[in-house]
Amino acid sequence: MKDTATIRTLLLLLRFCMAWTFLYAASHQVFEPGFSVTGFLNSTKTFHDLFALFTGPVIAPITTFLVSYGHLLIGLSLLVGLLVRVSAAFGILLMLIYWMAHMDFPYISSTTNFLVDSHIVYALVLGLLIATRIGHYYGLDGWASELEAVKGSKLLNWATA
Repeated sequence: MKDTATIRTLLLLLRFCMAWTFLYAASHQVFEPGFSVTGFLNSTKTFHDLFALFTGPVIAPITTFLVSYGHLLIGLSLLVGLLVRVSAAFGILLMLIYWMAHMDFPYISSTTNFLVDSHIVYALVLGLLIATRIGHYYGLDGWASELEAVKGSKLLNWATA
C-alpha cells in the first residue's frame, strides 16, 4: 500500500475520531457525580459471573476509577498523538471487555449484531493506528522518539515507536 497524504489524513481522522469516542465517554464518567460501573456490570448476561466480581463494594470504586480515567487518558493520548501504541493497546483491551460485557451470545447488545459490533470495529481501528505509527503524523510520538531519554530506554522507545 502506498503511503500517501490522503491515507495519512484518513488515519489521522480515525485517530481523532477514536480520541473523541474515549473523551466523550470520559466526560460522562469523570465529571458526572455518582457515576459507577456497577449498574452496567450487574446487567451483563453471557459473562455475568466474571463481571459480577467487579461490582463488590470494595472493588467497584477502583473499577469505576480505572474505567473513567482510563477513558480520559486514552482519549487525550490519541488526541495529541503521544504514546499512541500504549493507549491504543489499552483501548483494544477495553473494547474487547465491553464486547464481552454487551454479549448475550451469540448477539451483541441486540439481535441486530451477530458476534460483531462497534466494539470490534473500534478495536480493529485502534490496531490499525498502532500498525501505522500514526502518532508520528501530526502527533507527539515523533518528537518524543527523538529525545535522548527515550532513545536510551527500550520501554519508552517501544512506546513511542
